[in-house]
Amino acid sequence: MTALLDRRLLFVTGKGGVGKSTVAAGLALLAAHNGKRTLVCEVDAKGNLADFFETSPLAFKAREVQPSLWAMAMNTEESLKEYLGLQLKLPLIARIGPLARTFDFVATAAPGVKEILTVGKLTWEVREDNYDLVVVDAPATGHIVGQLRAPEAIRELVSVGMVREQTGWMTDLLTDASKTGVVIVASPEEMPVTESLELIERLADTNVDVAAVIVNRVLPELFGRGEEEIFERLEGDETSNVLSSVVGGPATPVIEAARLAVTLRRTRAEHLDRLRAGVDPTLPVLFLPELFTRSHGMRATTVVAERLGEEL
Repeated sequence: MTALLDRRLLFVTGKGGVGKSTVAAGLALLAAHNGKRTLVCEVDAKGNLADFFETSPLAFKAREVQPSLWAMAMNTEESLKEYLGLQLKLPLIARIGPLARTFDFVATAAPGVKEILTVGKLTWEVREDNYDLVVVDAPATGHIVGQLRAPEAIRELVSVGMVREQTGWMTDLLTDASKTGVVIVASPEEMPVTESLELIERLADTNVDVAAVIVNRVLPELFGRGEEEIFERLEGDETSNVLSSVVGGPATPVIEAARLAVTLRRTRAEHLDRLRAGVDPTLPVLFLPELFTRSHGMRATTVVAERLGEEL
């Protein structure tokens, strides 16, 4: 088993709403705290990765948001300009402009162009050793497979030349389990677990390794069986009235809240059992607790990084 943070490129994905951006930010901060020169990249143009570090909106040019941690937002047109500048040695943006303006037309006519520019930028950062680790706040489960398959798809279309050569090393890096992995974020609910299991099957076609499954928002086990039996005995108006008089306030809402906590924990545990049963026993399954606090900001991101560190 390759240690998660010993890889060079991690794509963090999951069903919308499960907290994949939270996990991506936490992983990146954890790596930086461990002395790794780290880049975290937001792929979704509507993302809010900047909020997790309490910084201004991110741009294509990476900037340091924490010690040893750089952040950027993917922009495929800027990626195209950078690629043309590197490959064609064009020194002036003005010369690149006319080519870049045709980008939307080309991307529409040739599916996979936007994806290859995204993957190409990320893998290039790894290949050039600009960072020890690149963490990608990747698209949701419905789009990540197409993004990871983009280099191979382009390679199948182009038989010779520079493009085929470059997609070749991209594919080699993506399929090297010692360097690249996908982190699937789920929550202990029916649909996120189902989508996670389906994604694992679909990723097999990409030959990109699944590095770990991280289950977010796991409820703590607050009460044991003995305490549940006490809840049962405290039910009823007469008992509730006596208890309320002892504590000096209404006790029924507290008892109901405790029973609800037990029910939610037990229901979610069933989904966790299904997840465990559906994945390879050697695949790491990590757990992040429900924070019961705001999910954005450096304070929350630091807590997530600490919890991930404990799990790892």
